[in-house]
Amino acid sequence: MSSSRLFNGSGEAISLQNLQKGWGGIRAVDGIDLEIDAGSFTVLLGPSGCGKSTTLRLIAGLDEVDGGRILIGGKDVTDQPASSRDLSMVFQSYALFPHLSVAENIIFGLKVRRVGRAECEQRLQDTADLLGLSNFLDRRPSQLSGGQQQRVALGRAIISERPICLMDEPLSNLDAKLRHDMRVELRELQTKLGFTMVYVTHDQIEAISMADKVVLLNEGKIEDAATAQEIYEHPASVFTAKFMGTPPMNIMPAAELLRAAPNAPLPPFSGETLVGIRPESIRLEDGGVKAKIHNIEYLGADTLIDCRIGDTACLVRVSGDIPPSGDVLSLTWPIEKVHLFDVASGKRIDTAYEKE
Repeated sequence: MSSSRLFNGSGEAISLQNLQKGWGGIRAVDGIDLEIDAGSFTVLLGPSGCGKSTTLRLIAGLDEVDGGRILIGGKDVTDQPASSRDLSMVFQSYALFPHLSVAENIIFGLKVRRVGRAECEQRLQDTADLLGLSNFLDRRPSQLSGGQQQRVALGRAIISERPICLMDEPLSNLDAKLRHDMRVELRELQTKLGFTMVYVTHDQIEAISMADKVVLLNEGKIEDAATAQEIYEHPASVFTAKFMGTPPMNIMPAAELLRAAPNAPLPPFSGETLVGIRPESIRLEDGGVKAKIHNIEYLGADTLIDCRIGDTACLVRVSGDIPPSGDVLSLTWPIEKVHLFDVASGKRIDTAYEKE
C-alpha cells in the first residue's frame, strides 16, 4: 500500500502569536509565541495546569482566544470555527461509538462530509492496512484491547486526510508496554504520512522519544523550546533542568556547596548562583568532594545514591553492579557538565567551559 493514497501533500505550519487565554481570573495561556514547522512532530510538555491542553484546544478552535493570533498555513484562523481549520484531533478518551463497528467508527467523519461510498471504502482499506486493523473491522469497540481502540481513534483522524493532527495525551490510558509500542508506531506513522503533529503530554519519555521539538510549558508560558537533546543538555532554566531527566538534575546553592567542599570543581561565578549537576554526570573517584550517604536505592541496571555534601542534598546515579562501600563517598564530575543558574530569575548562565 502506498501511504500517498492516504495523505496527498504535506502538513501545514502553525504560528501562535502572543496567544492568551484565561479562566476565572487565572491566566492559563499567557502570551505564548511559537512557530510549528510544517510536517514536524511537536510535543507540548509540562505538569498539570501548565496550559498545554488549553493551547491545543485554542489551536483546534474548541476554545476562543482572549488575545493574540493563530495562523495555519499563513492564514489567520483566530476567529474561525473548528470546522473550518482543516485539522483532526485525537483525545485522551477514545470517544468511540460503542454501537458502531470498527469500520463504521473510522469512516464516521467521511459519511458526515458525504464522501462517496467507493472513496470511503478505499480510504478505509488503506487506513486499516496501515494500522493493522484489517481483521477487526467488523468488531465493536468493546471487543478490542486498549491499544486497538486507540488505533481506531487514530484511524478516524488519519482517514480524514487533514494536514494537521492534534493529540491530547492519547496514550495515558494504556499500560507501559502498549505505550512504548504506540510511541514507536505514532512516530513512524507521522514520518511516513508527513502531516503536522502537535502532541500534548506530561510524560517526558513520550516527548523525548517522539518529538522533533519539545515545548516545555510552565504556568501558561513557554519555559523552553528546542530538541529533546538540546533541552536535556542545555536547560534554559532551573524549572527545565528539574523537569527533564529521571532522576532530575541536582540543584545546589553555589555558596553552600563551596562552604561544604572548597575543592568542588565549579566554573567561576559571581553573585547568587545555583549549581546544576545531573546525577549521571557524577563519578565515584578518590580525591573528590566528600559526601555522606543518606540512602541507597537499587534499581537493577542503576543504583541511586542519596547523599549529603555538608547539608546540601546530592543524588548520584551509578551502575547497578557497583555497590558503594562505607558511609562516605568521594565525588567528582567534569567541569563541563556543571550548569549555572541565576538565583533570582532561575535562568541559565552560560559558561565558557561548555562551549569548548
